Amino acid sequence: MEDEHLVIMDETAIRRALTRIAHEIVEKNKGIDNCVLIGIRTRGIYLAHRIADRIQDIEGKPVEVRELDITSYRDDRKASVDTSVELAAVIGDLNGEKFSAHDKKVILCDDVLYTGRTIRAAMDALMDCGRPQSIQLAVLVDRGHRELPIRPDYVGKNVPTSKQEQIDVSLTEIDLKDQVMIIHQRGQA
Repeated sequence: MEDEHLVIMDETAIRRALTRIAHEIVEKNKGIDNCVLIGIRTRGIYLAHRIADRIQDIEGKPVEVRELDITSYRDDRKASVDTSVELAAVIGDLNGEKFSAHDKKVILCDDVLYTGRTIRAAMDALMDCGRPQSIQLAVLVDRGHRELPIRPDYVGKNVPTSKQEQIDVSLTEIDLKDQVMIIHQRGQA
């Protein structure tokens, strides 16, 4: 049997969700002073840039955006990577400057929130970069099934799913189209 695919967010819905998230970030933080958006590789960084563009339209000034690689912090992979990784390899350098999270309002950005383990790994990586004033979480889709007590501050769309379903996020920067699909695997209970 073939898997069932259903588009739950198209390009317009994604654009609206990210615009709403940008407004909520500005409102909650009373502007963007001392804020930094950190996108979790891979799709999170593209969402962070899109949100930053919308924030700049709203506030008239840019917000810092960084990319976070959590590979060496994941708990589902063997520790084949040296744990003395330089911070620059974890959070991308900007103009040769190492990132310091000290006293910043960090907004983590990711595409799908599921068990919470990716976000836990991201928070571990951030704490190695200093002590932020706060860590907030923005996700395009929250599908439930948390294994850790992690809750997003900003959500594009809540999509209750079964464990047999998958959420597939496609972004123009990688996949040449913007859409979110729910995939139900047939033949599985």
